[in-house]
Amino acid sequence: MKTLLLAGAVALGLATAAVAADATKTPPVKDILAKSSPQEWRTPDPENLLYMDLPQGRVIIELAPDFTPLHAANIRTLVREHYFDGLAVIRVQDNFVTQWGDPEEDDKAKMKSLGKAKASLPPEFTRPIDAKLSWTALPDGDVYAPEVGFSNGFPAARDKASGQAWLAHCYGAVGVARDVGPTTGSGSSLYAIIGQAPRNLDRNLAVAGKVIKGMEFLSAYPRGAEPMGFYKDAALRTTIKSVRIAADVPAAERTPIQVLRTDSATFAAVVDAKRNRHDDFYTLPAGKIDLCNINVPVREKP
Repeated sequence: MKTLLLAGAVALGLATAAVAADATKTPPVKDILAKSSPQEWRTPDPENLLYMDLPQGRVIIELAPDFTPLHAANIRTLVREHYFDGLAVIRVQDNFVTQWGDPEEDDKAKMKSLGKAKASLPPEFTRPIDAKLSWTALPDGDVYAPEVGFSNGFPAARDKASGQAWLAHCYGAVGVARDVGPTTGSGSSLYAIIGQAPRNLDRNLAVAGKVIKGMEFLSAYPRGAEPMGFYKDAALRTTIKSVRIAADVPAAERTPIQVLRTDSATFAAVVDAKRNRHDDFYTLPAGKIDLCNINVPVREKP
């Protein structure tokens, strides 16, 4: 009987240890998201959503008018005049960007008219820090900025000494292509980051938004063989079927998408899980995380 009791005690001890070990494991992000409340998800303003329909599928871009209002307005003008329809993906540089626009933009005789849109805009590389804007700071340091975090879903940085804030060039960021002059960008040619975050571009180009769905298309195109990844052969370019503002699309044809609020408790739990991941595979948690290593969760509205 004593032997049985001892064996039972050992088994109970092992079971308790196993439960304790399980308790220290980091829950999968999908399990954290499954416990979120409906209030922790936001539905983007349809005036700030672009549907870029490509032969492979739909890319959804959320504009960031809080940081680049002039560029957001100009891009809306271009889209409403169907400027991008029939244009193309003109550049794919490995581990860097996919860029789209007018292949003939350097030839004034052949380039597509911008219509009512402006050909150049003041640089919106930074904006003043505003306490009214949502800000969720990350606890770890950053190489490129004194402070980093998220502002209403967008990875951002700020410097209290200068009083400036800006959006970061993380994976999926959509920036405004320009020439050498800082006022030469208009939004008529855009790029998305498809590689390791080139944060050295921060505060040197206007980040007009980010891709929230469809990066699998933009990141999978063949790389261009010309300098900077441009396509010399027009046959290699991907033609853009159309770009529309979600507000202008019939409700039945919209993608019912939601983005996790970055000021929510669930987002904080996601960040903590990514910083301190510990499970059967990750035996050594990093205890830190980089701004661009956090993808804000997106889902189709249930």
